[in-house]
Amino acid sequence: MKFKYLTILIILTNCQSNMNNKIIAPICEVENKILSAHSDDRLDKYYWLNQRENPKVIDYLNKENDYTDFQMKSTESFQKKLFNELKSRIKQEDESVPYLYNGYYYWKKFEKGFEHPVYLRKSKNSNSKKEVLLDVNEMSKVYDFFNIGDYDISENNNLMAYSYDTLSRRIYDIRIKDLSKNELFEETLQKTTGSIVFANDNQTIFYGKKDPQTLRSFQIYAHKLGTNQEEDTLIFEEEDETFSCYAYKSKSNEYIIINSSSTLSDEYRLIPASSPYETPRIFQERERGLEYGIYHQGNQFYIVTNQDHRNFSIKTCNLDSTNKENWKEFISGRENVLVEGLDVFNDFLVISERENGLTNLNVMNLKNDSNHYIHFNEPAYVAGTSTNLTMDSNVLRFAYNSLVNPGTLFEYNMLNKERKVLKEKEIVGGYNKNEFISERIWANGRDGTKIPMSMVYKKGIKKDGSNPTLLYAYGSYGYSIDPSFSSNRLSLLERGFIFVIAHIRGGEEMGRKWYEDGKLLKKKNTFYDFIDCSKHLIEEKYCTSSNLYAAGGSAGGLLMGAIINMNPNLYNGVIAHVPFVDVITTMLDETIPLTTGEYDEWGNPNEKKYYDYMKSYSPYDNISQKDYPNLLITTGLHDSQVQYWEPAKWVAKLRELKTDNHLLLLKTNMKTGHGGASGRFEYLKEIALDYAFLFKLENITE
Repeated sequence: MKFKYLTILIILTNCQSNMNNKIIAPICEVENKILSAHSDDRLDKYYWLNQRENPKVIDYLNKENDYTDFQMKSTESFQKKLFNELKSRIKQEDESVPYLYNGYYYWKKFEKGFEHPVYLRKSKNSNSKKEVLLDVNEMSKVYDFFNIGDYDISENNNLMAYSYDTLSRRIYDIRIKDLSKNELFEETLQKTTGSIVFANDNQTIFYGKKDPQTLRSFQIYAHKLGTNQEEDTLIFEEEDETFSCYAYKSKSNEYIIINSSSTLSDEYRLIPASSPYETPRIFQERERGLEYGIYHQGNQFYIVTNQDHRNFSIKTCNLDSTNKENWKEFISGRENVLVEGLDVFNDFLVISERENGLTNLNVMNLKNDSNHYIHFNEPAYVAGTSTNLTMDSNVLRFAYNSLVNPGTLFEYNMLNKERKVLKEKEIVGGYNKNEFISERIWANGRDGTKIPMSMVYKKGIKKDGSNPTLLYAYGSYGYSIDPSFSSNRLSLLERGFIFVIAHIRGGEEMGRKWYEDGKLLKKKNTFYDFIDCSKHLIEEKYCTSSNLYAAGGSAGGLLMGAIINMNPNLYNGVIAHVPFVDVITTMLDETIPLTTGEYDEWGNPNEKKYYDYMKSYSPYDNISQKDYPNLLITTGLHDSQVQYWEPAKWVAKLRELKTDNHLLLLKTNMKTGHGGASGRFEYLKEIALDYAFLFKLENITE
């Protein structure tokens, strides 16, 4: 009877006073819905929030925003200070290092006070003038959100095609520009994936289209300049709902390549770039569990594949014999080294590798079969190849940064091994890396696994538990979180915070097995690793549970939801950005973007074993009556990756069941999607809110 009365009361009121806190907190309206599968019934009181166009939904989200603003009102001036502080470190007038492609140098610049870049080029002839290709500041004036997706230049250098998104749902329109006349073609290619590639005929553009419901990239079209989109030729359609496809051009410029991939399988098709309407030729038919990537060079292809080793090996094949039976071993797979990709030159290969959690660049001289590594001397860093578009070169561009090194773009002579600095990232206002310390430490997992962590802090801290500490992780899709530099992070470090990255299972930092041990029916290892890393930081007296904070976004938001259900008392506060928290409901709904393509990552809940396992950790399904830490949760109304209603439902249910008086804040950006605000400054307001939340909990006021 008590339950019925409470339900009626909630239905009749959109909000009620929390007498303990003497502040008004939104209480979401209840509409009971039973979700049934495998003879199991789940009650979802907040399912109705998935109605994006329902005024009641928008009203509730606005109420939550108002409540967040109210709770953070005391930090308003501090947020402004933080925003200006973050902004002040960014070089207002800045330019990228030009790269040479097909006789032109291309680069982009930022102008003082402007959010967006200007794209430029200049002929390599010394007397030529620079051309403005796109002024994104002008293009974005009438939009709340604006983002350039991709662009490509025709082989004759006269045409440019570019894509743009004005809603933040990663659905792009494409326009074509005649650079010789500085005029746009009449046609607009709508509802595309944003990827663009010119064929070598200077008349044909390949682009992808998304399913309007699921937003899966499932079609590749060829568009002839000057025609209507309705006349475009369908080149390829991916019918398997677990696969997505896209088109690109080989570095050699000889092939248009169509890639179709799922979590566990790849398939490539080849079209001569000079004959764009030729029937695509399959490189190697898809096989479940067979992953591969292809790189053209002269009369052969290099293939990076897991055919013989889970950490991937490198093979070769002739142009006309591309089936896997014809692949020849070039570099064998190694148990302690993960091959992540190749950069192919006429006389060199640069192999991107990962060993013991760190990235390495392995340079191979194809003329004499020798190889060497480019060495780095920090305990935690990230290095990777940059823009290298010319095959006939012995010069490699690569980028390097670390938790204390802001970042450097190098030019590297692969013959004599000499490095040349092209650009060092400038931190406006000054930055002394010698004032900070970077460490790599290891936690003991509950199953005996050693889990690496990368950390940075200001010199002078004492291991007495007094240091506020922010622990960050992701742990899904085999995506590795590398120890990279952030100027924004200085606002934390200068105020005494330790920042730590937990390289937990589900990523690929320690090789392919590291990923496989953190997915499907082993997904809980991801959560256990994060908790064990948290306990290690406390045991080693970096911090205590009263000043330990956790943060993660998207699938990392799932991680946040899981750990606060499992060990809520470990953390004083948690930040979850665009969190994937309603796992079962989402994975059972095939109309939601990304669902079917995710089965190999999370499992298909239409199978009972996966359903039961998901239910055992799904954050939304495992909320219970207990104390939770202080929480800041963010989302975007137009999010295409994780729908806004997942965090909204999560917050509503937490308000209903949690037994504490801690902060529970939901901030919905009503104009953006998964990636947050566009532009180089506007998103800093979101970071300022995050930091103000942490500082409020630490009683840091300036």
